[in-house]
Amino acid sequence: MKKISKPPLVIKNVYPELVGGRYPIKREVDRPLEVTADISGPSGKRVKLLFKKKYPLEGKKWSALPMAATGGSRYRGKINFSEEGIYIYTIKVRLPGGEVIRYRHDLEVYVEPSRARYAAWYEMFPRSQGTKKGRHGTFADAEKRLPDIKRMGFNVIYLPPIHPIGKTNRKGRNNSLKAKKGDPGVPWSVGTEFGGHTAVHPELGTLKEFRHFIGRAEKAGIEIALDYTSNCSPDHPWIKEHPEWFFHNPDGTIQYAENPPKKYEDVCPLNFEPEDREAMWEEIKKIFIFWLENGVKIFRIDNPHTKPTAFWEWLVREVKKVYPETVFLAEAFTDYDKLEELARAGFSQSYCYFTWRNGKDELIEYFNKLTGTYLKEFLRVNLFVNTPDILSEILQKGGRPAFKMRIALAATLSSVYGIYSGYELIENDPLVPGKESYMNSEKYQIKVRNWDKRGNIKDYIRRLNLIRRRNPALQYYDNLQFFSSTDSAILFYGKISPDGKNRIMVAVNLDPYNSHTGRITVPVEKFGISSDEPYKVTDLITGKRMTWRGREQYISLDPKVEPAAILKI
Repeated sequence: MKKISKPPLVIKNVYPELVGGRYPIKREVDRPLEVTADISGPSGKRVKLLFKKKYPLEGKKWSALPMAATGGSRYRGKINFSEEGIYIYTIKVRLPGGEVIRYRHDLEVYVEPSRARYAAWYEMFPRSQGTKKGRHGTFADAEKRLPDIKRMGFNVIYLPPIHPIGKTNRKGRNNSLKAKKGDPGVPWSVGTEFGGHTAVHPELGTLKEFRHFIGRAEKAGIEIALDYTSNCSPDHPWIKEHPEWFFHNPDGTIQYAENPPKKYEDVCPLNFEPEDREAMWEEIKKIFIFWLENGVKIFRIDNPHTKPTAFWEWLVREVKKVYPETVFLAEAFTDYDKLEELARAGFSQSYCYFTWRNGKDELIEYFNKLTGTYLKEFLRVNLFVNTPDILSEILQKGGRPAFKMRIALAATLSSVYGIYSGYELIENDPLVPGKESYMNSEKYQIKVRNWDKRGNIKDYIRRLNLIRRRNPALQYYDNLQFFSSTDSAILFYGKISPDGKNRIMVAVNLDPYNSHTGRITVPVEKFGISSDEPYKVTDLITGKRMTWRGREQYISLDPKVEPAAILKI
């Protein structure tokens, strides 16, 4: 009698997996990791999902969780993480005869704090938080702004570099090449005789006063994010101590930075591949460890896409081995490939091209790619509506309706977004019409503002952040779905919380000048509602309550009244 051979065991299509574990995926402590795989072979096998912590304090034993068969050869398992860290996971199968087979790869996951996924960022210059014109603001002045920022609902305050600002080739107002007496210079030109990247600008205060500011912010429920720039002023201590860490002109002088057609005569870029590369990289790592030891847990990295990705991959891992709660934001306005490369290297979040995506079709295409493909496993985009460098054309021309529309989009398309201060005051005067630079940019001068200026949208921002805080669906990144709208200017999309209980739909009029009315298609079947069943809908912005029936509804949005409707089903 011919012997019937047993089918071979094959573990394949493991998801999520990045290049066989070459790069980590990402999760947060409040979001489990769900793993699926196709596992063929004999019946009666037992499938386990294994995981253990790698850093910090490596776990010696694997934890094992059962994976359940979900039909055919597909198996599914779920890991809940209790704390931040770098973990590895894999799959083990025990056959009926006792033989054990492991998946060929140990896969890696960076488990980060929830603020890596859900946060509202507010960028401000501490030196502009005073109340007297011409006086340099301090950390104490910045502390006084905390209640106002907290009221608007922000839980991360991002500070540009707080270090001593170089004097050589210091830029004047509006990027002029000659600084006048009293011009404070650009914070991204780091270093003087007072020190470099671990020093505090004397006019802002002391390190002790900065730590006090962090403590006050934490009591208000706000984290402080600090900018890291690789730029050094010609006065930075490293210029004399380590001239080999910089690029040199043919005559031996140190090069200043250029990004044609822009020139940055006040900064000297680092060469990340000097002969003593290891010593230089270690010195930069010490900067991050210094600020972590002084209470900073979030870093915004200036222009990482113009530096070697290998450096960032090394740095992020080295820091997370010791401080796994650290969040890294890449200030990378760049294409998909570079965004993906930096995220694979370990960055928690990234800036993106949202700032220039204004049309319905381009927004759908862009965010379907970012949140609906494999990218969602390791890339999170932080939607900044403006920056000190970017005043988009739609904000210049669209006024208050455009400001409300763009922040409504940012706050609901992604679970993490940000604004640069002055946005709430509708600041939109360009240096040159059609160009993105601000008139009297805060990069080059101290600004004193009336934070309660008439016409501000602070209450609107507060409302948006309150809606986000009360609705878990808006606190997740990869649950975005676009729905049908017949009007070319009305973008219609929604999010559902992981437990299915919180259901939010958002309709936004992308035209800041004209009212639009369109038919929207509500996916009632996703909400467990039959096609002829009535259901209640609340517009969370206006508080208006409605009873709808069926999939097809009409919506009108006047940008001069409310450009967006956030609808709770």
